[in-house]
Amino acid sequence: MTTNAETIVLRSPEKADGLEVYRLVDRCKPLDLNSCYAYLLLCTHFSDTCVLAEMDGGAVGFVSAYVPPERPDTVFVWQVAVDAKARGQGLAGRMLDELLARETCRGVTWLETTISPSNIPSQRLFRSWAERRGADCRDDETLFDEAAFGAEGHEAEVLFRIGPLKTN
Repeated sequence: MTTNAETIVLRSPEKADGLEVYRLVDRCKPLDLNSCYAYLLLCTHFSDTCVLAEMDGGAVGFVSAYVPPERPDTVFVWQVAVDAKARGQGLAGRMLDELLARETCRGVTWLETTISPSNIPSQRLFRSWAERRGADCRDDETLFDEAAFGAEGHEAEVLFRIGPLKTN
């Protein structure tokens, strides 16, 4: 079952959303599932740079992001999660647009994220989002190689750097 994109509300998450966000990310493979505590922190300490997509009172999308203190011109997107019932409607791109339109991102001209080589859908998302915004998308640097993850067996994480962006 899919939903009409117009019935989805985008907002900043709140503390009470943390557990539901944790459950949403758990349903969105191949995303790495972090601890519930991490999502509670994102929904409180980083709510200005996170976006929750809600439909009928339930979470169907989430973007976690932050502005690195030493680089106020950059927003780093940690995860983008879209529930299966809300996919194929441009929700991920809408959430990224919402993030960049916020006061917290005033002055942000670069978006960064990391994506593992096997996560083709995420690569397509960020490349098409950059193209739609008329920005360059570079992906020629590995931010974390496999060895950085120890025995976890995690793929490398390639840095995607998009910009310069026109924001509010």
